[in-house]
Amino acid sequence: MKPKEVLEFAKENRVQMVDIKFVDLFGIWQHFTIPVHELEEGLFEDGLGFDGSSIRGWAAINASDMLVMPDVRTAKIDPFITFTPTLSLIADIVDPITREPYSRDPRFVARKAINYLKSTGIADTCFIGPEPEFFIFDEIRFAHSANQAFYELDSQEGAWNTGKKGDSPNLAYRPLHKAGYFPVSPTDSMHAIRLEMVKELNGLGIMVEREHHEVATGGQAEIDFRFQPLVECADSVMWFKHVVKNVSARHGKVATFMPKPMLDDNGSGMHTHQSLWKDGKPLFAGDEYAGMSKMAMHYIGGILKHARALTAFTNPGTNSYKRLVPGFEAPVNLAYSSRNRSAAIRIPMYSPSPKAKRIEVRFPDPSANPYLAFAAQMMAGLDGIQNKIDPGDPLDKDIYGMTPEELADVPSAPGSLEEAMNCLEEDHEFLLKGDVFSKDLIETWIDWKRTHEIARIRRMPHPFEFALYHDC
Repeated sequence: MKPKEVLEFAKENRVQMVDIKFVDLFGIWQHFTIPVHELEEGLFEDGLGFDGSSIRGWAAINASDMLVMPDVRTAKIDPFITFTPTLSLIADIVDPITREPYSRDPRFVARKAINYLKSTGIADTCFIGPEPEFFIFDEIRFAHSANQAFYELDSQEGAWNTGKKGDSPNLAYRPLHKAGYFPVSPTDSMHAIRLEMVKELNGLGIMVEREHHEVATGGQAEIDFRFQPLVECADSVMWFKHVVKNVSARHGKVATFMPKPMLDDNGSGMHTHQSLWKDGKPLFAGDEYAGMSKMAMHYIGGILKHARALTAFTNPGTNSYKRLVPGFEAPVNLAYSSRNRSAAIRIPMYSPSPKAKRIEVRFPDPSANPYLAFAAQMMAGLDGIQNKIDPGDPLDKDIYGMTPEELADVPSAPGSLEEAMNCLEEDHEFLLKGDVFSKDLIETWIDWKRTHEIARIRRMPHPFEFALYHDC
């Protein structure tokens, strides 16, 4: 669309309000709303001001004025603001004095990544196909203070059996731990809710390929949508989370993309399919291992070389590393394989078509900021291509069945967020190429995670510690 066409689109849909959305450094949508009479063509060039110092990890108080610049290509009707027709626009962030894009705006980072890709001459498009998993719970309760800390989850289909509640009968249909993959109703009690999510996503132009119950108990789900170019795909992930959370709320439930909310069951990942194309032609098909091209193998080499640093963006929370443990289908060992889902990188073998040739990076999780996570993975892959990094031999065995001696030479993902931050601090030059990631953004990211997450978790007594030590 052009600005004039957005105005016409708003008029045709009888829009009364315009919701301006933008993503913060850590991947959460922020927004404010203006009446439709404030929507003029000049808005797309002049922008709207806001206080950047009130957004975590952004501007200091003495440099707080910023502009949101709505992107005309993102115009959609928000299906969850039902009391008045509302147009939604995703915005980029600009400095009001220099009129330069803001270096800590994640969407700007993603756009710079694609511009850099084109400048290399290697490819002109990076297609991304994510698989964000999530849980739908009946209730999430938590609290922490000086004298207490607890969390409690409940789900009508949790493996735990909490008995009859009030007037609701206990029908006893529920997947057991690690047994939630593909049961039909009534064991799969979330089917209708997921179908409603699919309907809303399709209505927003996000084409869903399939939906299903995932492996864990307690309402774990997966909805896959069609691959898209990198920036557009990150936009779609933001809409995806918006839809999943709001449809769940409609039904009196709560959805979470937290990677590991439950003990002793599978966590939620965001397996990320990716491929490079140029002039409308796929570049990852060839005569190498599993029908891949030499370029694709070098791309894999780059991802594996920088994987430990990548986790700082692809697995950005302390909880992420409760998922990255052996035994729950989590790819902690940094290797590649065809078909083998226990490898950090899998080469899907569903189709021999050159257009279907891609890699699937399996260690990311859905708590990641998609703009930063997708851009960082592509930059690592490009570094592999530019430096012809050999990924080594594939690992076609069941990694979880290998002996410690067999695994001795296989590198592993970081075991904690602190370790991931150390890895990023040591290995980030590949992200600085083309000024895609700025040093300022990387330093801010590391400092925030260490100060506001790692240090606080380190100081906080864990409830299980009382079971271990109160009687010592």
